[in-house]
Amino acid sequence: MTTSPPTTEPSGTAAEPSGNASEPSGNASEPAGPIAEPSGNASEPSGPIAEPADPIPGPSGPIAGSSDTDAEPRADSRSPGGPAARRLRRLLDRLTPTDLRVLRLYLFTRLGLWLIAYAGAWLAPTGPDARTPAPWLSRWEQWDWVHYQHIAQYGYFAPFPGIDTPHDNRVAFFPGFPLVLRAVHTLVPDWTAAGLLVSLVSGAVAVVALARIAGLGRPDGDAAGRLAGAFLLCSPAAVFLAAGYTESLFLAFALPAWLAAKHRNWPLAGLLTAAATTVRISGLFLAAAIAAELLLALRTPDRPDDDDPSAPTPTPAPVRGSALRWLRPLGWCLLPAVPAAAYTVYLRAHTGDWMAWKHAEERGWFRDFHTPAEAFRHTWQNAFGRLQSPGYAVEFQLELAAMAVGVLLLAVLLIRRRWPEALYIALNLWALGTSYWYLSIPRATLLWWPLWTGLAHWSLRRRWVKEAYAGVVAPLAVVIAVLFTSGRWAG
Repeated sequence: MTTSPPTTEPSGTAAEPSGNASEPSGNASEPAGPIAEPSGNASEPSGPIAEPADPIPGPSGPIAGSSDTDAEPRADSRSPGGPAARRLRRLLDRLTPTDLRVLRLYLFTRLGLWLIAYAGAWLAPTGPDARTPAPWLSRWEQWDWVHYQHIAQYGYFAPFPGIDTPHDNRVAFFPGFPLVLRAVHTLVPDWTAAGLLVSLVSGAVAVVALARIAGLGRPDGDAAGRLAGAFLLCSPAAVFLAAGYTESLFLAFALPAWLAAKHRNWPLAGLLTAAATTVRISGLFLAAAIAAELLLALRTPDRPDDDDPSAPTPTPAPVRGSALRWLRPLGWCLLPAVPAAAYTVYLRAHTGDWMAWKHAEERGWFRDFHTPAEAFRHTWQNAFGRLQSPGYAVEFQLELAAMAVGVLLLAVLLIRRRWPEALYIALNLWALGTSYWYLSIPRATLLWWPLWTGLAHWSLRRRWVKEAYAGVVAPLAVVIAVLFTSGRWAG
């Protein structure tokens, strides 16, 4: 079982949280200057919007919304290795040199995190004589992972050994990750190893998609893609991309969904966003951003030069033509509401409570509504008011820093008129900044792709940004990874 996070309670007898918050985290260090966001789409039509069937052009290669017609030669059915090997070769053929370099960095950083977990097994020994290192896999069985395993193994309402019924808040976690975990467990008998495998594969998909988003419409797209991947993989909360948590799986759906939206493949964007919503409530925030992107696409036939990242989005022009041009893609944008509604109905049928998910969040993590000013004050008091032990207090300090990064990022996006991305970040900040206190915002930054693409574009203009990030921010990734793998509170 997991240990409890900070115990300072707002009032009453609220249950103490039993793990990291189920809501999204990440970079806890504030950038030193403006963040430039890409200002256009790599390939956009100049009239009525249609749902494309062509592969995505440009150096990024196809990843979302593409067809096999022109993307690659057809595999020879007589080639050795069987159908599975041919499918693998076709998949590898889709990867560009930039994709491969990002994946290479991804694997090296996984190896580094695995070594940290190995060190954590010795730093937190088990056994009566405290001289026996803990099993390596046990270093990943921390905090929220216990909830995910229990849901995958026993469901939401069945009892399990050692259950603490009054503090059982499993329904706070959406079913997407536990369902995938249960499916992988049919092939991988160990639950923890199955969870690590889910995150390993999902993270690979996510970093490739992120690199392609960063390179959209840019002559330096290859460099931008590699840097965006590096900034994400070396971010302070990067350990949660390797653990059996939801961040990697969410990004594996969300980033290709955004890429599909940028290429005007609304059906694929809607389906992938719906899949992301089964994993985290943040999928609804992504759906809102994609809907905003759709409205801009339909109302703006002429876009700025994609090669100029500083060019703002033009003022929308009046919609022309039949409403059917936008009703159909808008329907796909509404699709992500279906899994959220279905989960709500499921909980209502079992608990009689339409807000069972929200009430579990309030009981376990103090996520009842408070004004932003109250949330900031409570977090500040727990960070610097000597209300918590030093280990917990420093985590609240990281929460404050991560919120500052988010507010700065939102301001930059608004100044540059990146309305869809700004909407996504604003909804995240509102959800995270209106609880009793800030909780798991560093983890949430992992999901803020405009932060990582913006840092990449900024570092291409200011070389010192990479040096500052490597020297000041990236070391925090090691600190938080050690905290997490040794069983301490890690945000």
